[in-house]
Amino acid sequence: MKRILYLIAFTLLLGSQALQAQIGRNPINLNDPNEISYLDPKNYIIGGVRVTGTQYLDTDVLITISKLVVGQYIEVPSEQTANVVKTLMGQNLFDDVQLYAERIQNDETIFLEIRVQERPRLTRIDIEGLKKGETEEVRKRLNANAGKIVNENLIKTTRATIQKFLREKSYLYPNIEVKTLKDTAQANNEIVVVNVEKNKKIKVHRVHFDGNEEFSDKQLRKALKGVKPRRWYRIFGPGKFKDEKYKEAKEKMIAKMQDKGYRDAEILADSVVRYDNNEVDVYIHLHEGPKYFLGDVSWSGNSKYSDSVLNIILGMEKGDVYSEEKLHTKLSGPTRNSDDISALYQNDGYLTFNIQPVIKRILNDTVDLEIIVSEGKQFTINNVVVKGNDVTNDRVVLRSIYTKPGQKFSRALLMQSVREISQLGMFDEQKINPMPTNLNYEEGTTDLLYTIAEKPSDQVELSGGYGAGQVIGTLGLTFNNFSTSNFFKKDAWKPLPRGDGQKLSIRGQTSGKRYQSYSFSFSEPWLGGKKPIYFGLSAYTSSSSFGGFNWYTGRQMVADSELNRIWMTGVTATLGKRLRWPDNYFQINTSLSFQRYKLQNYGGYFLFDNGTAYNMNITQEISRNSIDAPIYPTSGSHIRFSVQLTPPYSAWNNIDYQNDPDDVRFKWTEYHKWKFDSQWYTKIAGKLVFKAQAQFGYLGNYTNRTQTSTFERFKLGGDGMMGFDFLQGSEIIAMRGYQNGAIIPETTGRDSERIAISSGSPIYTKYQMELRHPVMLNDQATVFVLAFAEAGNTWNKFSEVNPLKLRRSAGVGARIFLPIFGMLGIDYGHAFDPIPGMQSSQWKQNFTFSILQNMGGF
Repeated sequence: MKRILYLIAFTLLLGSQALQAQIGRNPINLNDPNEISYLDPKNYIIGGVRVTGTQYLDTDVLITISKLVVGQYIEVPSEQTANVVKTLMGQNLFDDVQLYAERIQNDETIFLEIRVQERPRLTRIDIEGLKKGETEEVRKRLNANAGKIVNENLIKTTRATIQKFLREKSYLYPNIEVKTLKDTAQANNEIVVVNVEKNKKIKVHRVHFDGNEEFSDKQLRKALKGVKPRRWYRIFGPGKFKDEKYKEAKEKMIAKMQDKGYRDAEILADSVVRYDNNEVDVYIHLHEGPKYFLGDVSWSGNSKYSDSVLNIILGMEKGDVYSEEKLHTKLSGPTRNSDDISALYQNDGYLTFNIQPVIKRILNDTVDLEIIVSEGKQFTINNVVVKGNDVTNDRVVLRSIYTKPGQKFSRALLMQSVREISQLGMFDEQKINPMPTNLNYEEGTTDLLYTIAEKPSDQVELSGGYGAGQVIGTLGLTFNNFSTSNFFKKDAWKPLPRGDGQKLSIRGQTSGKRYQSYSFSFSEPWLGGKKPIYFGLSAYTSSSSFGGFNWYTGRQMVADSELNRIWMTGVTATLGKRLRWPDNYFQINTSLSFQRYKLQNYGGYFLFDNGTAYNMNITQEISRNSIDAPIYPTSGSHIRFSVQLTPPYSAWNNIDYQNDPDDVRFKWTEYHKWKFDSQWYTKIAGKLVFKAQAQFGYLGNYTNRTQTSTFERFKLGGDGMMGFDFLQGSEIIAMRGYQNGAIIPETTGRDSERIAISSGSPIYTKYQMELRHPVMLNDQATVFVLAFAEAGNTWNKFSEVNPLKLRRSAGVGARIFLPIFGMLGIDYGHAFDPIPGMQSSQWKQNFTFSILQNMGGF
């Protein structure tokens, strides 16, 4: 036994001496078991540490990471020396790390060397198989700057980022291959090359439900909005599968089940399984639970209103299906008519009102509730402050705000103020944010801060078109925030004085000498600045001629006196007032207008060929506008009714309307004109908006002595834009799918067809339905697509009116609103009903373009 111990001791002594001797000659790898022996470890003082093999990394940082500190003891070899290599390799920066003992001094001090081989650096990432825009988006997400370490983490991150991006686009099963190539231009650099095969976008093949007993598969699929198998009849169906939509759909489906009383309903498990290369099956395992009903409801904390009043507003009785969604809506809103309990209190000044339902007991299928009311104090508005209007004067915004200092706080007036500010058209509707500030609980006062963001509201119209055998150019400028008070201030002209909310519009249209039209309008919504009294002034002049010009030679073929000509001039002044009854949405306007029509050789288009006619009329209009936004309405209505009257000259003059000359019979235009227009907007699903519109117009005469006026008639069909026909004294009503003014009464004979087409009809009706869905809603642009169906017709007299016999059309379109250009539109419409006596090319119009159209249709 003693011999064995001596032998071991002798071997260790020789090993230690050999280690020191070898270090004296060459550095030794302390992690190589072939070069060192762990049987005789020895403690040394670290005399120095250096790092070799680095190109980009800081050696001092690497020494710190290695935890090798000069002056400290280290056991060589040991687990401590092994951990140096493990720690540095764990940084994922190196392909190889080795620890060497360079030399030993005085048998107690050791000098160490860390040899590293850095991993290659990234030159760039090349992505193949994606479109240019997709590649740019992926690069932004990768944030792959040159110089990064090329390691497994970079490759995994690149693959995962691209996969996530494609999954958002419904490419659920792409093939992504990532490889690295040496960069011959730079040493120790690599290029990461990604080959992407997107494959097909994935749709939903079928949705399978399990565990449902009370709810049928059909009901659940209907509630699973956004994740439905694509069918031919789903024009706006979701079709493509997206994770985000799927998550939202599951939440909505469970909410729908809970709304029916199944408050314990939940999804126990779900999975998305690949069906084929183009589709997936969705499997959802449900737990319905029992159906619950409302039991006893008790109130606590209420002193302003009694339990019986609150129960009436709650609208839920014992034995009703227990619906948490309905409960919270009736307690805290917001409801469509602001008939929730929170609105009851907050519209009466209780700004800090809070209400909380608590389940007291669940007995079998019955839920007893206690509703805890915290009324708080009534708050009075101290100050109203507007922030964010850099150009518009404060008074323009403040006069549209219904919450005034000294009034009790009201949530309803706050929301109505937001609507009124958005109706100004000078601020971004999405960024109007009212906020109570500086609440003083002791005195019960609060300030209201309206934060707004101005947007460009001035518009320019520059267009050209071909129609009626001529090229027509149009230039129009509209300034929607004009200021007359700054008119004589030199510094305010940028390029025109702005800030008072007035509107100034100038428009010119011409095709040269053959046709010219110029118009001007100005409006002030608050005449005098103290009351909402509207004042408007507009004027126009136009002239058109044809019949003697040779467009090929550019020469006049006949004298000016032989040309067919019409001159029109008019001026209109309007006064209006916002009404407080029946509600604040009503407006009444009164207009006085004077027009002059002068005709020269204009036979076949009006009831007379030569002479001058005057039209002096007064118009009374009442309207109600409750839409929530002027550009893209989602709720509310806009209803307008107007009556336009001329004096009944035939009641007192002695003119013989059958035999007297034209310049006597038609000198003073006589008629009464009635118009009705109504629109409704409502959200039907998500952001999908439904619009319905009905229009009616009638032009009549006072007595049988006179014929129906040749002016002020209605022309149905086309784009509805103010153009050549409008300036001939007719009102154009848009109807897509048909040519401008093509819809004429069936009783129009061949001889008078030309007159009917040019001057219009005395009676019309039109109905419209639209489905709208936004593509982009922000202050830079508003874009939405639509599908429409329209029906309308015209008649010569009331006895011919048949509201069920209409000309129909349907189609799709898109609208783009740019602040500087206004609303631009394109529609494709298909007309279903031919016009008797016309060729298809004369009455059909598939594509319709519109510029600066008012979205209200007025």
